[in-house]
Parts: sequence; C-alpha cells; structure tokens
Amino acid sequence: MIPIRDENPTLRAPIATYVLIGMNAVVWGVVQGFGAPGPMAESLCLYGLIPGDLLSTAAPGTRFPVGDGLVCQINGDGEVSSLFSSMFMHGGWLHILGNMLFLWVFGDNVEDVMGPGRFFAFYLLCGLAAAGAQIAADPASTVPMVGASGAIGGVMGAYALLFPRARVHLLIILVIYVTTISVPAVLMLGYWFLLQLLSGVFSLGQSGGGVAFWAHIGGFVAGLALIKAFARQDFIAARERATSRHTARHRWF
Repeated sequence: MIPIRDENPTLRAPIATYVLIGMNAVVWGVVQGFGAPGPMAESLCLYGLIPGDLLSTAAPGTRFPVGDGLVCQINGDGEVSSLFSSMFMHGGWLHILGNMLFLWVFGDNVEDVMGPGRFFAFYLLCGLAAAGAQIAADPASTVPMVGASGAIGGVMGAYALLFPRARVHLLIILVIYVTTISVPAVLMLGYWFLLQLLSGVFSLGQSGGGVAFWAHIGGFVAGLALIKAFARQDFIAARERATSRHTARHRWF
C-alpha cells in the first residue's frame, strides 16, 4: 500500500518540503555515497543515533558491526548532534525513496497551513520526538538509528488531523496483481499508525536491527500534538475560501 498522490491542492509552493527532500538527497549522495558499502557503513557509525552511546547505557568498549567489515565502538561520548544528523541519513535506496515519496505526498499540504519556516521547525521537532520514543523503547541499544521516517510520521499525523477526508491514491501490489485505489486520508493514515503500534509492541524486548517502529509512533503522536501550535489560522482560512470558490464553480457548471 503505497501513496502516490492526493486530491488536496495547495495555495503556496512547498519550499521547505523541496528543501528537505534536497537535503536528504545530498546527504545520501555526498555522505553515504549513494549506498556504497564503505561510505554507508562509516556514516552509520559516525552520524547514526546510537542510544547506548548517547546515554552511556551501553558498556564502554562495546563493539558492534555496521557492515562492510567496519566495527564501531561505544565510547560513552555520543554526540547530541546525532539526534539531528540521523534524520537525514538512510539505510538503502528503498528506505530513502519510500521516505521521500511519503514526504512529497503529505508534506506540501501540511506546509501550506504553516509556511516554510514553521514547517521546517515542526519537522525537526517531530524528528526529535521520534528519536526520543525510540530511545525510550530501548535505551541501551547499539543499533544505529537513521532515517527521516520519524519526522515524516509527524507530518502524517498532522495531515490526518487537518485533512481527514482528503482522498489519497494508493498503489496496491499483490504478487502479480497491481491496481490503484482512492481512500480517505484518515483511513490510510490510521491503518498505517495501527500497523506501527502493533509492530512496536511486538518488537519490545527484541534486539538487533530492523524498523524503528517506536520512532514512527513517536513522530506521528508529536505531529498530532504540535499541529495546533504551528498551523496558521489565516492560512487555513485562505484554503477554506479557495475550496469554497472551487466548489461553487463546479456547482454552477
């Protein structure tokens, strides 16, 4: 179930959304070498968020592999900056392409009710909340956490609250059967959140790498909580007026 577009026009160009997609792309190419094994492994060690290192909850000297023969070591002085750098790195092509697709589909409309400056701050705060949730779930983890999905989860939470009835077109792939369907945003996003919640509960107590479900959950909840503070009422009113005019024209014809 992959969102490919929505039926929710905007009034303003989504400048911050473009910038965020560009930043992720640049980091993927310049820092992570487009997924080449050497740069990828080194970037995970240097810029990934490692809870056990950040909080000094893992024993100093603990070593763990990150791929391509590279081994990182816990030294107890994890950089706070990794809370931010980890948001702009990814674990593979599918990871970054999937995240940027979700940001492209849902980011423009959420930015449209905030403006670019507020949206950028909102995105970062949701990313921090996502990191906090994942750290709380496993504070001694030595698995590097990377990806924009926690921050994008916040964008999705805001979208679900702002535009629950907007139609979202989904690509459905069932083995050899491929089709598209259109559903209300609240249905698609609610289903996505439920999957993250169930998967997060089942992941508790497990070790090793995988999907950071609690980051997704934390980001989504942060988006729900923060949207009222970041949305501009004048921008929302302008969208409502534009929608009313559009509806009136269609009724006339």
